[in-house]
Amino acid sequence: MRFNIVAAILLILIGLFMLASNLGWTNLNLSRLLLTWWPLGLVALGIAILFGRGK
Repeated sequence: MRFNIVAAILLILIGLFMLASNLGWTNLNLSRLLLTWWPLGLVALGIAILFGRGK
């Protein structure tokens, strides 16, 4: 259940960043940001799986 909440919040945040970029509210380049930081998502997923196995 906790993973569902984290995934939902992550999707909402990504959507908000994309919306802000499309509306011109920010000059954040989301594609460059994702290309740089995508390995962090794999690390976070691995940690979640590792600590979730005990339950």
